Amino acid sequence: MGEVVSVREVLARESAGGSVTVRGWLRTTRHSKGVSFLEVSDGSCFAGLQAVAEPALANYEDVVRGLGTGCAVEVTGELVDSPGKGQRFELHATAVVLVGGAGADYPLQKKRHSFEFLRTIAHLRPRTNTIGAVWRVRNAAAFAIHRFFQERGFLYLHTPVITASDAEGAGELFRVTSFDPADAPRDAAGGVDWERDFFGRQAFLTVSGQLEAEIGALALSNVYTFGPTFRAENSNTSRHLAEFWMVEPEMAFCDLHGDVDLAEAFLKAVFAAVLERCPDDLAFFDERIEPGVVARLEHIVAAPFERMTYSEAVAILEKSGRDFEFPVKWGADLQSEHERFLAEEHVGRPVVVTDYPAAIKAFYMYANDDGRTVRALDVLVPGVGEIIGGSQREHREDVLRARIVASGLDPEDYAWYLELRRHGSAPHAGFGLGFERLVQFMTGMKNIRDVIPFPRVPGYAEF
Repeated sequence: MGEVVSVREVLARESAGGSVTVRGWLRTTRHSKGVSFLEVSDGSCFAGLQAVAEPALANYEDVVRGLGTGCAVEVTGELVDSPGKGQRFELHATAVVLVGGAGADYPLQKKRHSFEFLRTIAHLRPRTNTIGAVWRVRNAAAFAIHRFFQERGFLYLHTPVITASDAEGAGELFRVTSFDPADAPRDAAGGVDWERDFFGRQAFLTVSGQLEAEIGALALSNVYTFGPTFRAENSNTSRHLAEFWMVEPEMAFCDLHGDVDLAEAFLKAVFAAVLERCPDDLAFFDERIEPGVVARLEHIVAAPFERMTYSEAVAILEKSGRDFEFPVKWGADLQSEHERFLAEEHVGRPVVVTDYPAAIKAFYMYANDDGRTVRALDVLVPGVGEIIGGSQREHREDVLRARIVASGLDPEDYAWYLELRRHGSAPHAGFGLGFERLVQFMTGMKNIRDVIPFPRVPGYAEF
């Protein structure tokens, strides 16, 4: 048996020669008189490696000619220059081993399958060109994110999945309980007695690691989280998931301007890394999914981001002459159509909008002296709209307490968060990025359910 190598390693060689062994799954097979062509893919890169098998093989008639799409195989052979177009090398097989057969009902054949159909077979869909490419881009982006923060001295903080805090204040939480819902113990008032539950209080799946990341930042200066978050929003749109991953850095002794600078450097670094590591995958998305996606990423890496306040953005939208579906007025949140107009048409590159009205932003954002706005930021990109949201955090205890009460929340639920402001409080800032939204942007995939391996949406939680 030759040296066991990945298809990626084989195709990266400078020249043919030598015996190698590859292991993978047959993407296509073609049997003609006296020869069989087997395309082996192991997922290590976009391309497969064609193996040419001839009747001289001892198991040619009883094994090789029966091979079909989906079979797991081990192929050993001599690596030679390929006479065919579109491929550098091919493998002249000296041994073909069937590791695992594929039945006649194997659902992935050499034809285009709809993404809706592929979601019903999520255990097999990463073997397709598109979903396999998505997973490689996702992997490269995740690696780049960790590298970006680690190289800047950030500590990776594992924040809890189970929490008692609603960081967003929106109430769209999944409850965590050990109670039998049909027989939960009751308190004197007839309500559920949460003090007798597993945690002694109500608990939920987290919507954000931000509040806990602030604990880390106010001790270790710069931290980041990167983990799963959950939102019980009953939405079936192409932009929403019930379970998704968030990237959330938090920096002590940092204001809004430093936060914006980091967000811009962060996106540029991640896009540059994926462009370098996944050129074939991105070329596929550019050709088959969204033409121009590669040029868009390259442009973002090269061009500076535009910066404007919310008030300036509203004035630009009001003067645009556009008949937007959602009316534009100061105090209303910007909708996707507004965000995309700013990024795609008015500027033609990413836009950072800052200083939003306090009434439409979360309680923890730093209140400006004007009494109307907070030091919030949104990064808007062409084709998507908002991709990052963040703020300078409110580090003044009295102001934070008033904001919590005004938001209809109980200060007792945030006692520890308020206490941070009493002991060595300092200005600090951070942002959040939905990882799946980022992968969507890089690949041009239209539905967010196709950029996470196992989507969780209303009515669906398979695997």
